Amino acid sequence: MSRNRRVMLKLSGEALAGDKKYGFDLDTVMDVAKEVKEAYDNGVEIAVVIGGGNFWRGRTGGEIDRVKSDQIGMMATVMNCLYVSEVFRTCGMDTAIFGAFEIPGMMPVFEKDAVVRALTDRKVVFFAGGTGHPYFSTDSGTALRAIEIEADIILLAKAVDGVYDSDPKSNPDAVRYDRISISEVVEKQLQVIDLTASVLCKENHMPLGVFSLNEKDSIAEALKGNINGTIVTAE
Repeated sequence: MSRNRRVMLKLSGEALAGDKKYGFDLDTVMDVAKEVKEAYDNGVEIAVVIGGGNFWRGRTGGEIDRVKSDQIGMMATVMNCLYVSEVFRTCGMDTAIFGAFEIPGMMPVFEKDAVVRALTDRKVVFFAGGTGHPYFSTDSGTALRAIEIEADIILLAKAVDGVYDSDPKSNPDAVRYDRISISEVVEKQLQVIDLTASVLCKENHMPLGVFSLNEKDSIAEALKGNINGTIVTAE
């Protein structure tokens, strides 16, 4: 390749809370940072999206207006990016945050050329605020930004270790796919990412790697290209 490998890493907000289930667990975030640092030192260009579920999930705020609930969720992702980017800095990585909307003094709005410059200048780039619009999840924001920056792959660090034909939590006989196409994911409506994000990836030929965040060195290995889970091909 004429440039360094460029990846989009999607992290679960809930996972950053560790056993506390809410907010941040510093030890957990430090462990993630150390794994990312290994790939960063090897020249991988890394962009990151973090869900906001450790503070708020828009679709669960049923007691208030959905638009306002989703906006609160967007702000949760901003807090996550601010915190995690600073932890990454303490581990020796330079970082930059771009938002779906501008917050003066904190982050500029997303602009492709500026983001690509940051990546090629050896910065880990964080994308905050999802798409900036209600009714779109951080899955959709992840797919959109990955396509815009021409990432080679989206890496999904999840609570489960890959893509299954049914929910492994409720079905002990669920079968894990080692490899599956994004077309099959859409057709079978498998719960990898939401349908909007799946269609975006399908139409723009964006592959995904799905693996467990809970396995030792899983992020470091995935950033090297070793997916111990499921490869979702771009067909």
